[in-house]
This record gives sequence, structure tokens and C-alpha cells, in this order.
Amino acid sequence: MKTYLRIAASALAMTAMVAAAAPSWAEGVLRLDEVPVGELDPAKASDYADSLLMFNVYDTLVLPAQGAPGHVPHLAMDWVVDGTTVTLTLRDDVAFHSGNRMTAEDVVFSVERMQALGEGLSFLFTVVESVEAVDDTTVRFTLSEPYAPFIASLVRLPIVDKETVMANLGPGNDEMGDWGQAFLSANSAGTGAYVVRSHNPQEETVLVRNDNYFLPVDPGAPSEVRLRYGLEPATIRALMASGEHDITSQWLPPEVMSALAGDGAQFFSESGTGGFYIKLNTTKPPLDDVHCRRALAAAFDYETAIAITRIAEGVAGGLPATGAIPVGMFGANPADEPLVRDMEAARAHLEACAYNPSEHTLEVSWIAEVPIEERFALLMQANFSELGFNTEIVRVPWVLFTERVTNPESTPHISQVFVTAVTGDPDTLLFPMYHSSAAGTWQSPEYLDDAEVDRLLEEGRSADSDDAREAAYSALNARLMDLAPTIYAFDRNSVFAASPRVSAPALTDPAAAFGVDGMGFSFRLMTLDD
Repeated sequence: MKTYLRIAASALAMTAMVAAAAPSWAEGVLRLDEVPVGELDPAKASDYADSLLMFNVYDTLVLPAQGAPGHVPHLAMDWVVDGTTVTLTLRDDVAFHSGNRMTAEDVVFSVERMQALGEGLSFLFTVVESVEAVDDTTVRFTLSEPYAPFIASLVRLPIVDKETVMANLGPGNDEMGDWGQAFLSANSAGTGAYVVRSHNPQEETVLVRNDNYFLPVDPGAPSEVRLRYGLEPATIRALMASGEHDITSQWLPPEVMSALAGDGAQFFSESGTGGFYIKLNTTKPPLDDVHCRRALAAAFDYETAIAITRIAEGVAGGLPATGAIPVGMFGANPADEPLVRDMEAARAHLEACAYNPSEHTLEVSWIAEVPIEERFALLMQANFSELGFNTEIVRVPWVLFTERVTNPESTPHISQVFVTAVTGDPDTLLFPMYHSSAAGTWQSPEYLDDAEVDRLLEEGRSADSDDAREAAYSALNARLMDLAPTIYAFDRNSVFAASPRVSAPALTDPAAAFGVDGMGFSFRLMTLDD
């Protein structure tokens, strides 16, 4: 807690120094921040900063409907699903940033590139057996098996300019060399409403508006966007006060967010398809014993966890979780059945555990770039000490964390991550977290290996009706709660502080919300009052 008092005091001091300064709005320029690293290659995009870049520099075949379930046309005008065959008709009036016309060949190349690299969200397209350009405006996907969320997956298929990439292939192990990775790590080759002017993945990405975009863009939309990485809370507050910053990341401590509101900032938010997950390494003693994991889950103080995220009256970064699946998704438990702390149940589970808690020290990690996670680590330390566990709290930079979790032995006993359904469908939330084939990523440091979980996940993605998917995910929810590989702290409600000069309906009006993390930051849909 002392750390956060120092942060708040520093923020107040810096703000005092700049409070008297006249506003320095840069006309038409939007300034915001995120945690590093900003991955520009769209085939590798998976984190929040990556998504902000991808959704603005590249376009996808479909978009989530705003304020409603389902999907609407974007680069594709329409589509037909016939069993394992999906045929899409493309627009014929779309140009890449290079000036090249987009055709079905670019779609084919984008899929093949993503599959070849096998990074980012490529797992969404392992079900694609083949993809072909029937003609310039028709593309046909053949799937290896029925895949209910395939149209939703297309939200995460950025279309790249084949001709530009082919002209910029770097050295590699086959005829495609590096598939243009070196080039696309610093340059854009999309059709998006914004073009990359400069990119430093640790410091700042500068985007400029694409005046040849195929859809109308409000004249009030930002002409330039400066996405900065890794700013300290005190720096952000000072910049906001002096009119040199417009939108904060969601990772600021609540008291800093509250102070920004007191300085005149408004709140933006995204909610729905994700949560805050406390991941338990199921391969490492004592957490390889299910009874021990159940004890920790029962001992966790869910109410206090949400209170930690509180920013203002009625505004918090978390909503009560009811189980493994966020409220509102297939298989979720009702909203009026929140998880609660139960120390009697925790002690009963501990009695059945094969380990003596006093003989084990649990390593509890928190992400250095997300300071609020230290508070959750301290909460866990207090909660779990009541059961006799010793804990060691470890601050881990994000890049190091993603490296550590690739091996179960180096993975901490307990990790903290925010995870969302990257397409809005539960398959993209749960499959990469819990299928045994997905273990060893930042989303899956549990290393869960359970045949029943695998079966239900596969059933959820292959079922041919909403009712069948609901049944599969409901059973999965129950199974995960029984296995307790994760403590489901709260359902996520991402909150951002913003300058009053910014209008962003997709982040303020539920009827305009996309239901996919990061898409609310489509800059073409924002306006600035300069």
C-alpha cells in the first residue's frame, strides 16, 4: 500500500507544477497510452496494445454488430455457411495503403501467412483446411470440421497487402523467407483508416489518417494518433492536467483515475467478454493437489477484490464473477449467484489436501506494468496466510512473464492476468486458456490437462445450435469450478480516463459498443473538439 501512496503523492506533486500551464491541445492529434510492447505485425497481434494497432491499421472481413449480438459486413459484403464450407463476397472498392486494390488473393495470402507463422491468434484458423480465391471478389474457406464460431473468428483476420509483403520478404527457412515479418514489424500494409508514420514498440507509435479510406470518416476524427507505451501514473496525470494527453490506459491505480476525474476527466469503458483470472500452476506442488487449489479459491476475498478496483461511485474495474465463464456468455451462471469467500469450505478442502501448507511457499507474481496487481497479490498473501500458507510476492515485467510461463517449472505458483474473448465468442476465451494443447502461454499458465475439459471445449466449438453450445459450456463451467485451476476474481470492466474534448460513442454508449476488446478504440469513430 505504501507504494501506491507514493505514486499518488508523486502524481499530486507533478500536477501542481503544471496546473497553471495553459492547455496545449494539438489540433487533430489524439494522444493515449498503453503498456509495451506494441506489436505491429497483425499476424502476431494478441495483447491489448496490439489490438489497438491492428483494428486501426488493418481491416477485417466482418465486424461485430454494435450494441447487439452477431456480425455485420466490412471487407466482405455477405457470406454463406454450408456445413464446412464458408463463401464470402468481397467489396471491389477497397485499396491498400500502397494503392494496390484488395482482392481475394490478399485474403488467401493473409490466412496462409497467419497459419505459417503460428503466432498471435493463429489458433483461430487451425480449423481452416484450405482457402481459395474463386475470383477477385469471392473467397471460399473449407474447414476441417464444423466450427460454430468461425464467422466470429474473422474479426481477428487482418487482411494484408500480398504484393507489398512479397516485395519485402526477408531471409528465412523457405521460399517465403520470413513472410515479411521484419517489414511488417515497422511498416503497415493494410487497408485501415490509419497509416503508420513511425513505430517504436517500447516508446511510441504514430498513426496518420488514411484520406483514401473506403468508408466515410468524420472530419472531426483524429488526423494523427500518438500511442505511447509504458508511461508512469504520475507522468500521465501531469500530462492530462497540462492538456498533453487525451486517454489513459486501463491499468492506472484507482486513486489516480479518481483524481483525474476530479481534474475534469470523463470515463470510457469496455465490458462483457472477459475477466481477471488468478492462475494456479497445476503442475507445481502444492497446487498439483486439487483440494489445495479449491482451498485457495474458497479463501479468496472476492468482495474486497472488486472494492480494490473501485474508482468512483458506481464505477469500478470489476463486476462480480459467478463462475469460470463471464456473465452473459454461453454457459455462465446467473448474475445473482456471485462467488463469495467461504473460510469454512476452505479449511475443509485443506483438510483433504496431501500437503502441509506451512511447508510450502507460494510464489505470487504480479505484472510490473499493471500496478494494481500488487494490491491483489497483497490481498492473496493475507487471505492465504489464514490457511497457513507462506507467500513470496514477485514483481515481473510483462516480457519476462511471457517467457517464464513457456515452461511449467519456471511458471510461478500463482499468476495474475486479464483475459478476454478476442472475438467476443466464448471459444476464444476458454479454448486458449484450458485446452491441453494450448498450455504454456500467458493465457494458460495453469498447464491444465483434463480430458473432460478438452472434450467439452471441442463440443462447444463444433455444436450446431446455440442450445447445444449452451449445454456444452454450462457443463464446462461446472467442471472448471470443480478442478479449480483458476480463481475467478471478477468479470472485467475496463475503465479509461479521457479528456472532455474526446467523443467516443463506442466506449460510452452501450448501443454503439462492439463487444470485442479494443475495437471501441477505432479512431475513425472518435471525434476531437479542438
